[in-house]
Amino acid sequence: MSFSPDGLWSIGEVAEHAGVTVKTVRFYSDRGLLPEAARSSGGHRRYGPAALDRLRLIRSLRALDLPLPEVRRILDEDDGTGGQALEAAVAGQLRELGDHMRALRWREAGLRLVQECAPQERADRLRLLGAVAAPPSTDPLVRFWRAWLPPRMSARARSAFLDVAVPAPPDEPAPAQVLAFARLNAFVTQPCVAGEPCQPAAHTSSPDFRPEVLYAGLAEAYELAGAQLRWGRAPRAGEALDCFVEAYASSRRTRDTPDFRRALGPWLSSDPRIDRYWELVAEVAGPGDGRPVPTPGVSHDWLLAALTAQSAEAAA
Repeated sequence: MSFSPDGLWSIGEVAEHAGVTVKTVRFYSDRGLLPEAARSSGGHRRYGPAALDRLRLIRSLRALDLPLPEVRRILDEDDGTGGQALEAAVAGQLRELGDHMRALRWREAGLRLVQECAPQERADRLRLLGAVAAPPSTDPLVRFWRAWLPPRMSARARSAFLDVAVPAPPDEPAPAQVLAFARLNAFVTQPCVAGEPCQPAAHTSSPDFRPEVLYAGLAEAYELAGAQLRWGRAPRAGEALDCFVEAYASSRRTRDTPDFRRALGPWLSSDPRIDRYWELVAEVAGPGDGRPVPTPGVSHDWLLAALTAQSAEAAA
């Protein structure tokens, strides 16, 4: 590797040693990424030995699809290895690549969904898939629940419920999960049927109603009922049901009495049904062991059935 008497290279020599074109060297020089050491008497660019290593580093960084501003920050690091700027740039590229790969997996599953269905079903599936992005956003589901939940519910309690009620799109979905999420999106974006309630009666505003107490108690009751569901047990009286009833009683600043239980069953039975929502949530979660996935909706139905059975026994 020879140098001229002044120890410098021309732009063509740098390009040749680096295996790039003169145009590439000029491009990086013009943007300040590859400073020239001097100019010849004729005004031509001259580069020192360090320019070759710097140019090779620039090529390596660009091969990782790092944008020029990121490359500049890495080159400006004092330690010569990129340091924190390189770590941040690589982490950002990995996140971007991960998002892109998730989108591709959703697109692939969506295409398989259309490919594998019967011809007469394709129009409907295309309509459902066309309404969601890949991967889909959960914003419509969040908006649905914000309209459903009590208006006086605290932000903390609302957020805790949304963490449970809004399923995260799986990173590697099967076609059936893509279809379930698309149907879930269609469910939450449809308007309420005229003349039918859109919120449970338990959310009716009153001075005594404490929504945080209700949903904190329901979360505990659903967890207890979920254990019963996983064991395959039929609805029954017990700790889960007691916790369920107590949540409603305490939220209304009243006591859990036989009369309250007799009134609570019919009251809850008259609520608008969103069973389909929870069925689709279970499908998005993926296949289990054949038993019902203990979503809040499935747990609620199990507890309501237990309450109805207990009231019927008491009236017999």
